[in-house]
Amino acid sequence: MTNIIVAFSKWEDAKSIKNILVKNGFQVIAVCTSGAQALNSLEGLSGGIVVSGYRFEDMLFQELCEYLPKGFQMLLVASASRMGDRTIQDVVCLPMPLKVHDLITTVEMMCESQRQERIRQKKVPAKRSGKDQQLIQKAKALLMERNHMTESEAHRYIQKCSMDSGTNMVETAQMVISLNLM
Repeated sequence: MTNIIVAFSKWEDAKSIKNILVKNGFQVIAVCTSGAQALNSLEGLSGGIVVSGYRFEDMLFQELCEYLPKGFQMLLVASASRMGDRTIQDVVCLPMPLKVHDLITTVEMMCESQRQERIRQKKVPAKRSGKDQQLIQKAKALLMERNHMTESEAHRYIQKCSMDSGTNMVETAQMVISLNLM
């Protein structure tokens, strides 16, 4: 479930937005009346949505947006005159007066977008350091020399051993090297 923080300068506005979101099944973890409170609420969270008004007592929404950690999106709720015709980069905007249906569908869309991004990030394999790459290359070279394998066969062998033993390829390469040194 996506973490949602509601931040408006007026407590009543923030509470109303929170109640609408909670009634529609969203998890609101904080209600704030200043930018600093909103930023403090983000501590320890890996991602989420900040539903924000235009101005706080300590900053504008743009400053809050600049300080948002990676993995957070902002939904700005402000009058059309404040937003003008310009599009604000990395900020989803909803005009006032706010329609409940528009708020719910926009938050649902943003939650789905974040869910898709988490799935996409899980699929991206971790980058190996140069040292780890050299270790794997050394293990492949040993297998190629001693067992007369091609590079792709040596790679597949290390990969299969890694999967069978439940270790990563670097650890498997280290085992291959240590066994061949004996």
